[in-house]
Amino acid sequence: MKNQGLGSWIARRRVKSEGDIALIHGDLSYRYEEFAERIDRFANALAERGVAKGHRVVYLGNNHPDFLTTFFACGMLGAIFVPLNTRLAAGELEYMIDDCGARLLVTHHDVRELARAAAWTSAIEHRIVVGGPAEMPAVENIEDVLAAASAAEPVVDVGHDDPAMILYTSGTTGRPKGALLTHGNLTWNSLNVLVDYDVTSNERALMIAPMFHVASLSMGALPTLLKGGTLVLQQKVDAGAVLAAIKQYRITSLSGVPTTFQMLAEHPDWKTADLSSLSKLTCGGSSVPLRVIDAYEQRGLSFSSGYGMTETSPGATALPYRKAREHVGSAGLSHFFTDVRIVGDDGLPVPTGEAGEIEVSGPNVMREYWLRPDATRDAHHGEWLRSGDIGILDEDGFLTISDRLKDMIISGGENIYPAEIEQLIMERPEIDSVAVIGVPDERWGEAPLAVAVKRSEITADDVLEHLKGRIAKYKLPRGVVFVDELPRTASGKIRKNVLRGKYTLD
Repeated sequence: MKNQGLGSWIARRRVKSEGDIALIHGDLSYRYEEFAERIDRFANALAERGVAKGHRVVYLGNNHPDFLTTFFACGMLGAIFVPLNTRLAAGELEYMIDDCGARLLVTHHDVRELARAAAWTSAIEHRIVVGGPAEMPAVENIEDVLAAASAAEPVVDVGHDDPAMILYTSGTTGRPKGALLTHGNLTWNSLNVLVDYDVTSNERALMIAPMFHVASLSMGALPTLLKGGTLVLQQKVDAGAVLAAIKQYRITSLSGVPTTFQMLAEHPDWKTADLSSLSKLTCGGSSVPLRVIDAYEQRGLSFSSGYGMTETSPGATALPYRKAREHVGSAGLSHFFTDVRIVGDDGLPVPTGEAGEIEVSGPNVMREYWLRPDATRDAHHGEWLRSGDIGILDEDGFLTISDRLKDMIISGGENIYPAEIEQLIMERPEIDSVAVIGVPDERWGEAPLAVAVKRSEITADDVLEHLKGRIAKYKLPRGVVFVDELPRTASGKIRKNVLRGKYTLD
């Protein structure tokens, strides 16, 4: 068996897409044949340093062509790629490096001090730096490594059942778990994206979200390269730079979270920016506020949003562009090759329109957590993956996310899903972000409290008045607390457990 995994994708594109640009990053650009040779050389270099099938290779860095060089080189060898979040603390990274048992680290020069703090006392044996000089005797520069390596294409048997990547879930409590995704998981996810988002070989995708998160890598980069499109990489979200890049490179697709799209719409250049090339806007993380949808529709653009998680590689549902306004707040329909259902406490499917836990099944769903058999067992319900999220399916199959199971508030025996309240509060343009949490209440056990960040002047009474008559009285927050910022995980999720430990109704 030859390589049937992701590592062979660019090699297969070498002739099919010869002369076409695969990657652009600042002044750097690589045609498909150049990118393929770079991957071959790096795969051979990794093998010379002892990396073999099943071994783990850590990458610590932001968006850069050699993030993908390392990813595909690992795939060529059947090694397991482990991208790490550059926003984490050194101690958190050190835990992940030790947990996965990596022996080789590739890091970008910009985060070399973080890498040194996280990995210099670990079991890492080889360190390769991207985008700058090696600076230390124990470190090699990737350009020197590539120049010295063979350009022959490695021949390793890799199949869809072989592990391709470990992605550590950020979590809000306890140690992170490594979701082990196979070549098949990531391939089927890419096929879902191709079918449901109509990705073509003419795609020019601007990658602004960090690829160390599965959504950016697996929903954006991989499907585009599979089809022979072009990726334009940026290291951070700069609204002005994004608007300029859309015009310069004739960007066709852009992905982000609601905050990203809000920042673009509020930039001084928004009204005059050339957005004529854009045809695909996809948003994940949470539903898009109606005011943001309005801003983009005024420019002739519509959103597709979706739902997923690291463990599903990550796509589970997608909202068709033409249904965006009709189904505001919905996460859409199941991806083409994926199934979604809602189950009750007894594990059985609930009737249409009733809330329950979301479960996902399909070839894109992970097989296991790395070295965590107990967590793997708890996460699965037969062939279905338990999401830990509460949702509702309507009669047409559209999914609405109610909330995380652990974030549900039980007040006087009634279940309250904070996401419903948060969506309504976010309709107010004065609110930048909000989290609704459950706090102790002597009479009801728990009661909802809103913790919000203001963009402009608004009072707690204004917020509560906005909610009155739109939700049941028992769902109304007992108060609104305004703060300068909300505590978040490295991936941007609000740490509601921190808020619950800080605020009361007193």
